[in-house]
Amino acid sequence: QVQLVESGGGTVQPGGSLRLSCAASASEGVFKFYSAKWYRQAPGKQRELVASLTSIGTTIIPDSIKGRVTASRDSAKNTVYLQMTNLSPEDTAVYLCNARIQESVFSDVEDYWGQGTQVTVGS
Repeated sequence: QVQLVESGGGTVQPGGSLRLSCAASASEGVFKFYSAKWYRQAPGKQRELVASLTSIGTTIIPDSIKGRVTASRDSAKNTVYLQMTNLSPEDTAVYLCNARIQESVFSDVEDYWGQGTQVTVGS
């Protein structure tokens, strides 16, 4: 069974930066990490897509946050990252990672979710 684990959240002052990580692991390794998306969920708000890392290596960032957010991957580590700068209280949310992963050569490609990591922006 594949596990996705996010990390890097915390409390940061307005204007600060954070880098979140999402690492995939399985007992016998991960065969292929195809794509991933970062979402955020703030209290009382709909889940919002923050970044997409496609299977062909491109990255898509919504216009509303472009310029403050970058996403990247380290294929050797089966890990994706979300770098956020110039944070404001409106960025406060649980950040979740969603990935499409093939656990082994015999497995189907499946969707996995991490447990989320809390980001709080405030003084």
